[in-house]
Amino acid sequence: QVQLVESGGGLVQPGGSLRLSCAASRYIFSIYAMGWYRQAPGKQRELVASITSGGSTNYADSVKGRFTISRDGAKNTVYLQMNSLKPEDTAVYYCNADPVYFRWGQGTQVTVSS
Repeated sequence: QVQLVESGGGLVQPGGSLRLSCAASRYIFSIYAMGWYRQAPGKQRELVASITSGGSTNYADSVKGRFTISRDGAKNTVYLQMNSLKPEDTAVYYCNADPVYFRWGQGTQVTVSS
């Protein structure tokens, strides 16, 4: 069973940046597209960015132009660079396959507030 461990969250002011990391316990990128998801309080979990096994990326309209997903196969790690953060980006962020396949990790909290 693949384990996913997210990190890099924190408290940031509006307009700031964060870089999230998701480490997988084994190499899966050649098989699975990977995605970053987020869940805000009282809302459903949503997919915000994904990267295919071939390296193509897709973004939700709400983060397009501000977030960038990437991966490092040698480190079994997927990243989410988040720039120009807004209060509405506040959520717990998770990674998983796209579509979801693995057990969810613990996520990492991102709070955007002044």
